[in-house]
Amino acid sequence: INLGNVLIRAVRSDDVSIKITHCGVCYADVTWTRNELGDSMYPLVPGHEIVGIVQEVGSNVNRFKVGDHVGVGTYVNSCRDCEYCNDEEEVNCVKRPVLTFNGVDDDGTITKGGYSSYIVVHDRYCFRIPDDYPLASAAPLLCAGITVYSPMIRHKMNQPGKSLGVIGLGGLGHMAVKFGKAFGLNVTVLSTSISKKQEALTLLGADKFVVSSDQEQMKAEAKSLDFIIDTAAGDHPFDPYMSLLKTGGVLVLVGFPSEVKFHPASLNIGMKTVSGSITGGTKSTQEMIDFCSAHKIYPNIEVIPIHYANEALQRLIKRDVRYRFVIDIENSLK
Repeated sequence: INLGNVLIRAVRSDDVSIKITHCGVCYADVTWTRNELGDSMYPLVPGHEIVGIVQEVGSNVNRFKVGDHVGVGTYVNSCRDCEYCNDEEEVNCVKRPVLTFNGVDDDGTITKGGYSSYIVVHDRYCFRIPDDYPLASAAPLLCAGITVYSPMIRHKMNQPGKSLGVIGLGGLGHMAVKFGKAFGLNVTVLSTSISKKQEALTLLGADKFVVSSDQEQMKAEAKSLDFIIDTAAGDHPFDPYMSLLKTGGVLVLVGFPSEVKFHPASLNIGMKTVSGSITGGTKSTQEMIDFCSAHKIYPNIEVIPIHYANEALQRLIKRDVRYRFVIDIENSLK
């Protein structure tokens, strides 16, 4: 998919033109390529975990220069005028942010994502990737990483010695484990699949692994967790997980099951909080990238060529990836 200026705008005064080197594969790519929400605009180019090298900058751009390593996440524009944009929380823009792909930009063009050789983006929505941070590893930070980091910071899940439960060990879940350990938390992975136990404990450094379908194991962990991050995309019961929270505990939902259902007593008794979250604003995204660089946190990735993208999407549906596909755009899209 080598897109010319027919589909991607020319560089404007506040724009950065980026030669894409890598793009992470997110479940959003499955959702919109398959028109699961009924709003896909074809021809659709997915991909919103984008990293690359600056090729050109507009006349007003002074944050970036040619040759810089940069990233682009899940949105490429916003109103820049509401209270959330003013707080650099553009993901919550009152007029809704313009999505990186399958969105309508301010000039009326349909945005095209990272399964492409280059992209042009307003500099506000670009992130600096430190030179010594591998570009392939940086890609999943732009969606999977920030999706778990943002609510962890917001809900103060960075207090050493406290306990965190992570539901689901995919692209988002494995990053939640890494952040939890970096914050000094005791991390418990909650998974329906015993097959992930060794990886969780040895590869990712979790402190404990609980098979969530095993009632005895779950009962043993009652009221043991300060926080839970729920990354599971599929439908699952919530009451069993709520019972694991201490008094005043917080469960943050970052996945999109078809419904959320729990008994009021699960919430009311023990003053518990259930909260939702999506990615994050430009300020917290840059903070997260810098945190990963400083603490040498790297996603576990499987690098693939662009022509493997369809197989990768199929494997993603089957959850057959450890833990994030990253497309090597530069070397496979000639």
